[in-house]
Amino acid sequence: MSAPEGLRRLVEARGQESWLSHRPAGGGAREAGVLLLFGRGTAPRTPAGLQERARLEPLGAGDLDILLLQRSTALRHHAGQVAFPGGGLEPGDADIVAAALREAQEETGLDPAGVEVVGALAPAHVPVSGFDVTPVVAWWRQESPVRAVDAGETARVARIPVADLTAPENRGRYRHPRGVVTTAFDPGVFQVWGFTAIVLDYVLDRLGWTTDWDTGRRIAIPPP
Repeated sequence: MSAPEGLRRLVEARGQESWLSHRPAGGGAREAGVLLLFGRGTAPRTPAGLQERARLEPLGAGDLDILLLQRSTALRHHAGQVAFPGGGLEPGDADIVAAALREAQEETGLDPAGVEVVGALAPAHVPVSGFDVTPVVAWWRQESPVRAVDAGETARVARIPVADLTAPENRGRYRHPRGVVTTAFDPGVFQVWGFTAIVLDYVLDRLGWTTDWDTGRRIAIPPP
């Protein structure tokens, strides 16, 4: 099954990403790639998502999902946070796409042979980690089982229905104890905030799948 046309249009709009935080002068950032892997078939887990699916069906997104993971609470950095599969560019990687696929395989056990890479968005500098992160948009042409390969690094891997992300009742904002406020999602498996939520918000909106939601709503996220 080929990738939805909307994913191709998303990649063609590369460079227009309003969520980018550009690298400060002087460089020195490491490169990383994360995999935005869309698939088809996971049913919504939340009551709001079940209702939202009906709205998304005419848009061709009623049964779409995206692969996310939750980091182990034992990690020194980003403990317990939800993220896209992916990681840093290594010397043996052909390019940033290869890095994202390799890391995703190491983290989730997915078979890269079944992944159709649609393209990449412009890299974003993430100050808290010092990485320039390139989101790699992909389609799960032939699905494979996924799991948390290394429990010391990954607590959980899940396919999250788009309907559970775009349902207004599952959206809000999160205020970090340090004062940073980001968009947030509560799709019924784990809560998403920070860089991952910012990218999801941008991508879902550009794909035309979002609807109005209460930007004043706060999502409480307990510490790991």
